[in-house]
Amino acid sequence: MTYGDTDTRRLRAPSARPRRRPRRKPAESREQILRAATREFVTHGFAGARVNRIVKKAGSNPRMIYHYFGSKSGLYIAVLEEALGGLRRRELQIDIEHLDPREGLLQLFDFMASYFENNRHLVRLLSAENLLKAKYMRKSARIPEMSSPVLDMIKQLIARGTKAGQLPRGLDGLRLYVLMVALSQFHLSNGHTLSTIFGRDLYASDWRTDRGADARRMLAAFLKA
Repeated sequence: MTYGDTDTRRLRAPSARPRRRPRRKPAESREQILRAATREFVTHGFAGARVNRIVKKAGSNPRMIYHYFGSKSGLYIAVLEEALGGLRRRELQIDIEHLDPREGLLQLFDFMASYFENNRHLVRLLSAENLLKAKYMRKSARIPEMSSPVLDMIKQLIARGTKAGQLPRGLDGLRLYVLMVALSQFHLSNGHTLSTIFGRDLYASDWRTDRGADARRMLAAFLKA
């Protein structure tokens, strides 16, 4: 071995090992997949969604999807549950115990209208699942369970308001909730078609503000004793 060989070996920097990516906690990995899957299903629907795009955006791999969710359909159901769960959790935070029953119902409507405005992904997911005739939602045990407390809350407000003479008699909790949903998000789920039909941008902020005020006045008049 020559001096040059020895000198070169001494001066040569040791080969750098590739840095390992920090290992995520299971909850973080699952959350990343759910977020990426939500975007994918909202954009492409169930049939058009691709697992390879989901795992790429989540920085994960297909094995983890099957580990956490069992299948693509299991992942889709989890996305539906998470999207609806956000709405339900926030609805139940409204303090109805210290509210006038009529005002409590109107506050619930205000919340719903604002939530749908700011969470268009939920509107699109529900619209897409309706086209599938709730094929996947029917497989969820969580969704009916998380909806029951909200309906009970409305029924309590109706019972108190009717007894106090503040609300009209004959109100049905489920029909009232469906009415609120219709007034809160029909213009969002059908905005593109209605805008084309009538030549007016229904997504324009001024139009949505005026429509929201109309809807609240309609509901307030409907709830008068």
